[in-house]
Amino acid sequence: MKKGLERAPHRSLFKAMGYTDEEIARPLIGVVNSFNEIIPGHVHLRTIAEDVKAGIRMAGGTPVEFPAIGVCDGIAMGHTGMKYSLASRELIADSVEVMAMAHPFDGLVLIPNCDKIIPGMLMAAMRLNIPAIFVSGGPMLAGRLGEKSVDLISVFEGVGAVKAGRMTRKTLQALEDCACPGCGSCSGMYTANSMNCVTEALGLGLPGNGTIPAVEAARRRLAKETGMKIMELVRKEIRPRDVATLKAFRNAIAADMALGCSTNTVLHIPAVAHEAGMRLDLDLFNEISARTPNLCKLSPAGTHHIEDLHLAGGIQAVLLAVSGLGVVELDVLTVTGKSVGDNLKSARILNRDVIRPLESPYYPEGGLAVLRGNLAPDGAVVKQSAVAEDMLANEGTARVFDSEDEAITAILGGKIKAGDIVVIRYEGPRGGPGMREMLGPTSAIAGMGLDKTVALLTDGRFSGGTRGAAIGHISPEAAEGGPIALVREGDRIAIDIPKKTITLKVGKQELEKRRKTLKPFRPRVTGGYLARYARLVTSASTGAVFGD
Repeated sequence: MKKGLERAPHRSLFKAMGYTDEEIARPLIGVVNSFNEIIPGHVHLRTIAEDVKAGIRMAGGTPVEFPAIGVCDGIAMGHTGMKYSLASRELIADSVEVMAMAHPFDGLVLIPNCDKIIPGMLMAAMRLNIPAIFVSGGPMLAGRLGEKSVDLISVFEGVGAVKAGRMTRKTLQALEDCACPGCGSCSGMYTANSMNCVTEALGLGLPGNGTIPAVEAARRRLAKETGMKIMELVRKEIRPRDVATLKAFRNAIAADMALGCSTNTVLHIPAVAHEAGMRLDLDLFNEISARTPNLCKLSPAGTHHIEDLHLAGGIQAVLLAVSGLGVVELDVLTVTGKSVGDNLKSARILNRDVIRPLESPYYPEGGLAVLRGNLAPDGAVVKQSAVAEDMLANEGTARVFDSEDEAITAILGGKIKAGDIVVIRYEGPRGGPGMREMLGPTSAIAGMGLDKTVALLTDGRFSGGTRGAAIGHISPEAAEGGPIALVREGDRIAIDIPKKTITLKVGKQELEKRRKTLKPFRPRVTGGYLARYARLVTSASTGAVFGD
């Protein structure tokens, strides 16, 4: 791009932007900044990018910043905007690829912070396989209402509580004002923080990447260290696929299970592995979950927040805690230039309530479980660490809705009763299209005090902020003719999370009869990006990646 006689015109264009010969001669490092003014987790990323660029310059490189798009899942929630959230992941990956291939950089520093932006950038890094490192913008602090810690999910659940007469509008207004006190990714173990923690556990972010709060000076120092570190990775030619090996993915899943991360990680981790040329079967999550207890109970499953996890020692302390079980591969290389085992030598567990001892975990298995049965032959996912004990094994009556909007109207209208199982279908990757998150319905159920008596099943997905017996990613989805399309009002459904089963209690002959009368799926969107997305996207069981 810049060397030799033939590249004089190229260098001239760099000089048009003010680059000197010295800057052009140095390694060029792309800085992928997902700053925008619509996501609280991204509104401060100009500062993080400037610190990254300072680090690159200190270590002898020339930073070249370019942008990436991002959708705020919270603001997009509950309306058509949510159809675009998961779909944006592929656009982000593609756009980073386009920029890095059109302008061949020596290395990349990627700055994401929220939901689909993190996995989109991870997918791009795996696909490109040039030296790369991640630094997130960091988590938001929890809010305070009196003596109680609150967060965004408190507000979502507050809507249901007001509808049920369990909270006043004045209290909800107070929650709205204080739940999100400043910049950063929302403060619980929701999808954004889950994926930032997974990135650190995968070895592609420096220690602290997942948990240092957005507002702390330590986050800015980490950004500068990241900028300096990319120059070492470039010199040593350490590439993402050298770090993100199958062993590293196993480490990331072990951390996922110990932390009790978002169910969305079961979409994103396989998608990232896919770009690295690996296939992660969903059964791997159950295999590692069976060996990795859930040691952390962060919001929405518990009362702790990411800032508490950081003060307890962060992701390195969690990896240290489970390393004695043999579920952490200690010889895996990380972007520190050292192995996981070497990194853990300085790790300390500083709070045994936030990071429980192995002898007294919050839950004996990992935070997530993959269920199978005649309703989900290709799998379904639940955050079992956030399910009330009475709901772990449950049988109820199906209440069937062909969209999220119909379901939430029924829930807030008081039409769902204890013992019901809400079934929301045609919201999968193809059917939605875009596999909307169901935080509205699940928060309404929780806010109305029904989370210990009502389950929700969907071929869509959930926010990391969802709690209760919420089972998503049911595959095959209804739009593909999956069994969830055959469920009828009043059917009995049995859920047994400890046994990893989900069963529609209808005989095979009856199901075959219903299949013969099933109407062909008609796409809900016929133009624009979503229509193209629906044609290309594959099942949730394969990470909802694009097919060939």
